Amino acid sequence: MASLMNEASKSQLAIIDVQTKLCGVMPTVEMQAVTKNITTLLQAANRLAVPVVATEQYPQALGATVAEIAQYFLKVKPIAKTAFSAYAEPKFKAQCQRDRSHIVLVGLEAHICVLQTALALLAQQKQVFVVADAVISRQSLHHGNALTRLANAGCIVTNTESVLFEWLSNANHEAFKDLSRLIK
Repeated sequence: MASLMNEASKSQLAIIDVQTKLCGVMPTVEMQAVTKNITTLLQAANRLAVPVVATEQYPQALGATVAEIAQYFLKVKPIAKTAFSAYAEPKFKAQCQRDRSHIVLVGLEAHICVLQTALALLAQQKQVFVVADAVISRQSLHHGNALTRLANAGCIVTNTESVLFEWLSNANHEAFKDLSRLIK
């Protein structure tokens, strides 16, 4: 049985299509919260050496990754794609590290690209953690439907704080004070 606990040493963070034009059509208040949660996870991933991969759906039309998130990209160059599943893009597939069995998924839209990417990763025997408060759809009905489908398919639907504290695993962790400040 796959581990139900998300461990930093086994994790990789995948940021799906958090682009300027897409973000602009999302519910404003919810999008601000999702952006904050993604930046929290991205900063934690950087601090804990969790590899990060990011995608951009047809960036010529939908724009680049929003600056609030892109500013935290250290070694990340977003992968342009046209397929809805990021896993269909060879560059994304190549960056899904074999020694990282846990994929933490965040981004847009929950019921399209996040869903199709998660299902493809499950088919590759990855343990997929979908961060409910770090994914969004234009309509709340679509968001809820996606999370239900993902859970029923075998993904673990979680939240930003759970991922952060599972990655830390102990209040004695050297990064605990720095990273716990991100959620205040």
